[in-house]
Amino acid sequence: MTDQGFPLSRDEAVATARRLVTGRFSDARCAWLAGSVVAGTATSTSDLDIVVLLDGPPAPFRESLVHEDIPVELFVHTLGSIAHYRAKDRSRRQPTMARLIAGGVVLVDRDNVAADLATACLDEVLAGPDPLPQHEIDAARYHVTDLLADLEGAVDETERAVLVAALWEQAARLLLGHDQQWQGSGKGLLRALQARDRALGDDLGARLTQGLTAGPAALDAAVRGVLEHCGGALFAGYRVGGVSGPSSSA
Repeated sequence: MTDQGFPLSRDEAVATARRLVTGRFSDARCAWLAGSVVAGTATSTSDLDIVVLLDGPPAPFRESLVHEDIPVELFVHTLGSIAHYRAKDRSRRQPTMARLIAGGVVLVDRDNVAADLATACLDEVLAGPDPLPQHEIDAARYHVTDLLADLEGAVDETERAVLVAALWEQAARLLLGHDQQWQGSGKGLLRALQARDRALGDDLGARLTQGLTAGPAALDAAVRGVLEHCGGALFAGYRVGGVSGPSSSA
């Protein structure tokens, strides 16, 4: 058992994952164990993230199961589906597939494709996302400015808590997008901030907690700093064109 309560050591997790792959996917070209177990951050509620590469059907699919009393997430793919999801992840600025493969432990490698795939995925992760278009940065600045104003005017405690959480997330996404950094969701967003700058990420995380427990003043100041870094608050003069609906004849 790990210090965080996961029932298997890293080596035990690798052996368990390998038994699952070899027993169920005898024709797998390669497979990896990835995620928190490999990274050393697994907790009592973590699962085994396993990526399996097949030549074709039944791939691609994703399946959740329990194997030897351990929860498992299977991501079963072909080369084509891996390319598809890597492209999709790049467009949403969150390289989940590439990180799974780049950081994974090889379980099976029938034809020596695992190393090439891992190298390509690591290069992708290290390169970072494409620059965020200016109109998207401006839209994010506007939304953060608007949420900041809503928070300043909030009098209901529940509404204030909701706004604190929303403002923190949008400010984090603005900062990461502006600085051409990968993003994340849930705890992954905080980790993305920490990857950009550990001290800043820790500080923004602490300010979220303070905003939820002791009032929004500390978060307010941090968000204003993010706005200044990204071009300043934006409200007056912000304009976005709309989309005309289908024309109708009288």
